Amino acid sequence: MTPSSKDIFNRAELLLGADVMERLASVRVILFGVGGVGSWCAEGLVRSGITHLTLVDADNVVPSNINRQRMATVSTVGRSKVETLKEILLDINPEASIETVHARFTEASAASFGLDNYDYIIDAIDALKDKASLILHATATPATFFSSMGAACKIDPTKVRVASFWEVRGCPLGAMLRKKLRKAGTLPAQDFLCVYDEELLPNRGTDTALPEELKFDKVSHNGSLITVTATFGFTLASLVIQHLYTSDCR
Repeated sequence: MTPSSKDIFNRAELLLGADVMERLASVRVILFGVGGVGSWCAEGLVRSGITHLTLVDADNVVPSNINRQRMATVSTVGRSKVETLKEILLDINPEASIETVHARFTEASAASFGLDNYDYIIDAIDALKDKASLILHATATPATFFSSMGAACKIDPTKVRVASFWEVRGCPLGAMLRKKLRKAGTLPAQDFLCVYDEELLPNRGTDTALPEELKFDKVSHNGSLITVTATFGFTLASLVIQHLYTSDCR
């Protein structure tokens, strides 16, 4: 017998209350990037009661994803990341409404995502140009926007922090984004919270060439571990939950 939503979210409702659970089930969330950070963010959202979730990612699963991405296994190599993750999320909550978009967010495609229709926009992409574009478009909407900075080259999840975009320190990706936006003279319409980590370790292993289809304009090809990337993802999910919880308590 398939468990009911009441059974699935009993412990969450015990902590958050029925009113917050209703809000979690009613808001619309769009998540850009379902890799080492985004895939765990998606799971954290759905396991916490988010019902309306749109997943956006253009990649298929490759072997190098298996060490840190929720839907990446030997048997899913070659499959669409968003479609594979959707199956997992619906197995967690069959009543969830999970939409998938197998595409990249770019300046050219920005209008097609209908960002104004969402309550929360979450950025977990690592292509610098696309990330900068998403920041500008997302912060110009009424939605609440959260962003992940770089999660690679780190091994200590206890160092993961949350800060305003302009207050993120020790993160090369954050610094590059601020420099890029200032140079272009196109600043975000409003400030937003970021998940980041000041730890920055060198790659000690032998570099492996990144497949051409995955390059886009990614910042770099660095090593990363699930213990940190998943912590980034769960922290992003927690920001949505906390925002709804604290708003409800006002």
